[in-house]
Amino acid sequence: MNRTIKDATVKRFHYDSPDQLRTHLADFMAAYNFARRHKTLNGLKPYEYICKIRTSKPDRFSLDPIHQMPGLNT
Repeated sequence: MNRTIKDATVKRFHYDSPDQLRTHLADFMAAYNFARRHKTLNGLKPYEYICKIRTSKPDRFSLDPIHQMPGLNT
């Protein structure tokens, strides 16, 4: 995962400030976890996979993944 993040950020772009890097990193992580489908997860997005596992094995989770989603939780 570290190599994936590095390849998508500092190896491709020049940042004038650490704040630019933080903003781009947050955008990349949101896209990676909530928009990109992964072959190793049978075509699911990481967030969808976590929600699926939580419904079948709720005792493995101490937090509800729905509460970790960015934005309004209504």
